Amino acid sequence: MKISGRTKLTGKIKDIKTGAVMAQVTLDVNGQQVVSAITNDSVSELNLKMGDDVTALIKSTDVMIMK
Repeated sequence: MKISGRTKLTGKIKDIKTGAVMAQVTLDVNGQQVVSAITNDSVSELNLKMGDDVTALIKSTDVMIMK
């Protein structure tokens, strides 16, 4: 599979919080937390569960840097 996104972060799922429609998936990426908001359907279709090794693919037009 080819994909245009270049920023890939591999980590382990630490938490999944589901709401009415959306879920918040928290990853541990080398000791840093990355949080993704995806649909509950996506959580089910990907069969995501805590402890899974996954890759977050980031595609954004804005990336802020703070010092």
